[in-house]
Amino acid sequence: MPPPNLPADPSADGPAESAEESRFLLALGQRVRTLRDAQRLARHALAHRSGVSERYIARLEGGTGNMSILLLRRVAQALGMSAGELLADGRSAPGRPSGGRPRGHRVALLGLRGAGKSTLGALLAKHRGVAFVELDAAVEAQAGMSLPEVFACLGQAGYRRLERQCLEHLLGQDQALVIAAGGGMVSEPSTFALLRSHCLTAWLRASPEEHMARVVGQGDLRPMAGRAEAMADLRRILEARAPLYAQADWVVDTSGQGVDRSLEQLVQMLGREPHPRGDVVNG
Repeated sequence: MPPPNLPADPSADGPAESAEESRFLLALGQRVRTLRDAQRLARHALAHRSGVSERYIARLEGGTGNMSILLLRRVAQALGMSAGELLADGRSAPGRPSGGRPRGHRVALLGLRGAGKSTLGALLAKHRGVAFVELDAAVEAQAGMSLPEVFACLGQAGYRRLERQCLEHLLGQDQALVIAAGGGMVSEPSTFALLRSHCLTAWLRASPEEHMARVVGQGDLRPMAGRAEAMADLRRILEARAPLYAQADWVVDTSGQGVDRSLEQLVQMLGREPHPRGDVVNG
């Protein structure tokens, strides 16, 4: 969906900027550009995500975008932060969001149910000597009810709100972690951007058939009652989310291989710099 029509540049008829204000706008523009580059977002993608026109973002990054606070707030939200965080004078670089520590001290695993996030996440955390957190379990603890009850009582919006709150709490502790993210987080742009700006991310990719087999292997036989429909739904969801999952720093293909080999790939992955478009690691 293209960005909505926006009013004319609010700076057009305003007073001339002081030298200090010009320096501030230049610094702010550079910060937005650096954050966008760190998340590998094209300018048009940030425009689409924030609902702010690409022309405004270009002016902002060029130091001439005297945008209203509401437009600025929308840009900040699309980058996974508050307007205050975006405006802060802190000198920390993207990838070192709190306490000056690099993104690599937190690793987040992405993928649909059955991708292996719980199994591999726990093993990876043990290997690294850090805590392992399943974000869905954190949501359950925060809500005091199971996920089905959360969705039944609070709906999708309520679940997403709790998911964001739990993620913010985890990231605010500046603790080394391995996080298993919910399968649908990638469909929530600002929360996914927050995760990616604070963690190294890996998509655990598998075929629809393997996803289904692993879910059944976990003891959930519900999909078998309508297997054809369940597989069709699974393929549709995976196809829709694949471009979002692919924004991860790494893509680890776990198809046709055991847990030990997949863990070995994850460990090797963390010893290298991620490819700008996300490396694919497989056997």
